[in-house]
Amino acid sequence: MKITWLGHSGFRIEIADQVLLIDPWIAGNPAFPEERADEATKGATAIFLTHGHGDHASTTLPVAQKTDAMIYCIHELSIILGAEGAQVTGFGKGGTITLGEGENAVKVTMVNAVHSSSIDFKDGAPQYAGQPAGFMISGEGHTIYVSGDTDIMADMEWFADLHRPDIGLLCAGGHYTMDMTRAAYVCQKFFDFKTVIPCHWGTFPLLAQSCDELVYALEDGVVQVPEVLVPIEI
Repeated sequence: MKITWLGHSGFRIEIADQVLLIDPWIAGNPAFPEERADEATKGATAIFLTHGHGDHASTTLPVAQKTDAMIYCIHELSIILGAEGAQVTGFGKGGTITLGEGENAVKVTMVNAVHSSSIDFKDGAPQYAGQPAGFMISGEGHTIYVSGDTDIMADMEWFADLHRPDIGLLCAGGHYTMDMTRAAYVCQKFFDFKTVIPCHWGTFPLLAQSCDELVYALEDGVVQVPEVLVPIEI
């Protein structure tokens, strides 16, 4: 398995025979070198969106058109994207998408997140885009928890009990989401992650510019501070 940070909250996950893009904000992302867009999106088999905000979903349509990958997201957002010609499948919290077959199957379950969601990157007033979400991605004997944009929630207790994720892709930049201290608390209180990869940090001045607080709070080797387009192999 390879997990590659695309800056901010975007990830490329190579798992089994699938290449998943999570919130692939490519154009306009100050942390991402746009000249390397083809490298980031090559071979994508599916795109998963946690919510509709511009720093997550604003460049999804051109990425989907270029890769011919299906977009998966919450129902209301799927209607908006579908009206613009995208290949899109809407589903809801508790729903599971299965990609591939047999030993190579990858299962992606939508779970709750505490945030907001709107199309806020077009002219006019923001457009409601359904509720925000996270994902549990299972394959190759691992389960990855993609938190999406969220604060701490009591739901995380049963997430850990039911899904038992060993890898956490956690928002941790603060201001709009939980910060490094709160992300550390989540790891200590609810989960037994073997690998934690923080995201939603470093992109804007309002956000945390370092992951040191999270690194120091958890056991040595658990936090993998990502570098843009440098794969983390698990």
